[in-house]
Amino acid sequence: MIWVGTDDGNVQLTRDGGKTWTNVVGNVSGLPAHSWVNWVQASNFDAGTAYVAFDRHTFGDFEPYVYKTTNYGQSWTPLATPKDPKGINGYAYVIKEDLAKPNLLFLGTEFGLYVSIDDGQSWAQFKGSHFPAVAVRDLAIQPRTNDLVLATHGRGIWIIDDITPLRSLTPDLLTKEASFVSGEPVQQQRVESNGGWPNGAATFTGDNPPDAAVITYYQKSRHLFGKLKIEVLDPSGQVIDSLPASKRPGLNRVIWSMHEKPPRVPPGAQIAFAGTTGPRVMPGAYTVRMTKNDKPYEMKLTVGLDQRNKFSEAERKAQYDAAHQVRTCSPTKARSWTASWSCAATSPKRRKSLASDKDLQKAVIDFDGKLDTVRKQIVATTEGGAITGEERLREHTDQLFAAILSYEGKPADYQVARIDALRRELTGVTGDFEKLLTNDLPKLNETLKAKGQPELEAPPAKVALNEEEPSGGGAFKARSIPICPRPRSNCPPTFASCTRHRLVISCMDDNLPHLALTRPPLP
Repeated sequence: MIWVGTDDGNVQLTRDGGKTWTNVVGNVSGLPAHSWVNWVQASNFDAGTAYVAFDRHTFGDFEPYVYKTTNYGQSWTPLATPKDPKGINGYAYVIKEDLAKPNLLFLGTEFGLYVSIDDGQSWAQFKGSHFPAVAVRDLAIQPRTNDLVLATHGRGIWIIDDITPLRSLTPDLLTKEASFVSGEPVQQQRVESNGGWPNGAATFTGDNPPDAAVITYYQKSRHLFGKLKIEVLDPSGQVIDSLPASKRPGLNRVIWSMHEKPPRVPPGAQIAFAGTTGPRVMPGAYTVRMTKNDKPYEMKLTVGLDQRNKFSEAERKAQYDAAHQVRTCSPTKARSWTASWSCAATSPKRRKSLASDKDLQKAVIDFDGKLDTVRKQIVATTEGGAITGEERLREHTDQLFAAILSYEGKPADYQVARIDALRRELTGVTGDFEKLLTNDLPKLNETLKAKGQPELEAPPAKVALNEEEPSGGGAFKARSIPICPRPRSNCPPTFASCTRHRLVISCMDDNLPHLALTRPPLP
């Protein structure tokens, strides 16, 4: 069986391999003669069903003419005509039936793409990703990836990733206030890589799909009151991430990076680049929970490895565990992170107040020097890295963290050994600091108290940064290091490179960190 459309208005059908032909266009009621047949599409599900898109713009008629037959062209049902365009703008180029759902139709016109989920009874224009009102002259559905590919005139090739949620829209779902819509059954953690620039100056390229889990949800109406909250729960039921939620009606998509929160990194003279992202979560079953008007909606999300990976899930687990072990070596896990405390403990204001008592002032300065000695074991105070500056525990930990995250298979033996070495180094620094708190601080406080001066309070056992860490959920979130409360010119010489005068902003978009570094003389 073969369908043929001609440029002079014929719709021909053969059911015997071309031996005989029947022109069925005369059965299309209300169609003007000699209308150009832009497209004939045979159904993927029923032999007697076909769709036809006619084009009369050469006659000065720019309206859509789209029809369907279910009986081999003996009769036709209008899906869009000038009398009832159903919201379609522009003459029709191409109509395609979905590969999996018979009543899901896609129509390309002179002014965009239109979608119907009810077999052409109603249509909606697709405007996702700021898709322009441009001529869509051909469509293709990729069966393996369930992507819809659009060929436009003048605006290149567009790809709508994963149209599975459109297939899930049912009349029952559309009556609900809100609901998750099923997509790909397994969200793969694709291979992460950093490439160069192999292309020339005139190369035209498009964006890759997001390296993240795509979550789709439906809202019957716009969310107006209260916070619309979307959270990700791990297999044990613990909330591990929160995602930005769109309040718009209809289908909405949000992405989850499948990464844990980045480690907290103490400020230093150099940027800790590896500290801008956390390790990927382990493959498994996760739960996505949306809270709307205090009512929870949940869906299951399965995270899997990229099928191209050569390592096993057990080797992936070894890498994950190693990354977490490195995080335990972070100076922020210990009480010995004293950069902020020492900066406030011996402020210029305090030193100035002690100017009349040289002995007391010297005691404070001596204590500050001991603190600074400990601090310099933890973080670099000179820029330039190992070449022109220095590297300390913070920098070594960051380098090891980056190395382990760069490959998601089993870490090398020397990397595992390096974790133990850094842990022992941190233990030694922590011991030095605890001695200061146990021996030197009480003596200094006794001297201060005797002189009528306020005592120095020891930092808490667990130091917490007053900041919001990036969740990696695809939203722009700012992460700021607290700023030193005094002008840089007033910093003591030991803090000439005081990193609390630095503001680091990390914007996570499609899992790409963008760092901005400023050092103004902030008040």
